[in-house]
Amino acid sequence: MDNIENFRKNMKHPDIMTKHSVAVRLWHWSTLIIIMGSLVTVLLNSTLFDVKNNASYIQEQLQSVSVNLTPQQAKHVAHGLEDKVWDLHSYFGIALAALFLFRLLSSFFETKEQRFFFILKKYIKNYRTLSKKSTQALHDVAVRVLYLLFYIFLSIMILTGLSLTFKKELDIDPATSHSIKEFHEFSMYIILAFIAVHMMGILLAELGKDRGIVSQMINGHK
Repeated sequence: MDNIENFRKNMKHPDIMTKHSVAVRLWHWSTLIIIMGSLVTVLLNSTLFDVKNNASYIQEQLQSVSVNLTPQQAKHVAHGLEDKVWDLHSYFGIALAALFLFRLLSSFFETKEQRFFFILKKYIKNYRTLSKKSTQALHDVAVRVLYLLFYIFLSIMILTGLSLTFKKELDIDPATSHSIKEFHEFSMYIILAFIAVHMMGILLAELGKDRGIVSQMINGHK
């Protein structure tokens, strides 16, 4: 166990495992805020701005002041309100894409020992060195693989979201747009699942031996 802890805390540079760069911390919290904002827009359009419910409400309210609208006209107005929220959703998506690009570019300025794949390879090597009998070493590899999957699905969600936002400019037909939307929604659910697992893992770590993870991501130190 001591060998594992030494490996985790000192892979040539002892501070790497106890300190995150400003770029990583900025990306982490900004991405969290943007994703939460994006999810709020989805929640609003599935509840308060639901077209079917709002169309009936708009029609009833206007009738109370002697303004008559056909169901189709009321639905058109409701769609307009929904589109306003989707526009905000698109802005969040563009911001998320910019942050993801920032994360990719900032990785080129990290030391070799700070880079994602270097650390992943080190954990895999450590796991193999311990003859695959260490639960902690397996945990370290599993966590890094989950992060890799997160990056993959985040990139899919961003690319599909941008395709939907600029579908007119890209001349994407309705059938293709529908398929892209399904991939986008599927990726969103995967991201939500990852966030839930991530939060649970942090909670268990803070209650266990690996305390200080949250403060490490806030100020860079445990």
